[in-house]
Amino acid sequence: MTSDISIRREDGVVVVTPVGEMDAVTSPALAEVLDGLLSEEPPRPVVVDLAKVAFCDSRCIGVLVAAYRQARDLGVGLVVAEPQQQVNRLFVIAGIDQVIPIMASIGAAVDALRP
Repeated sequence: MTSDISIRREDGVVVVTPVGEMDAVTSPALAEVLDGLLSEEPPRPVVVDLAKVAFCDSRCIGVLVAAYRQARDLGVGLVVAEPQQQVNRLFVIAGIDQVIPIMASIGAAVDALRP
């Protein structure tokens, strides 16, 4: 399965929206996008919109945790927004919701991160 990833800017915050399944094949593309965005000068806060991601495996979780730590080290925020029920359940079981903030909506996520 493939994944498409769109990027938009909203009020000084970058919103990254992957679509499809995020697994060992597609997660490296998400990692590349997030690393590229966090490498920009100056780095901007990032919302990862998971509303259109139906499946997320451990590789995807690793990508999100690494990006969260990179953003934290740069002094900008990174949050996940609108995960589907199955993906959110995985985050809770894996304890990711205790590491990465998970927001109920894109609007709330952008408001929380707006510079």
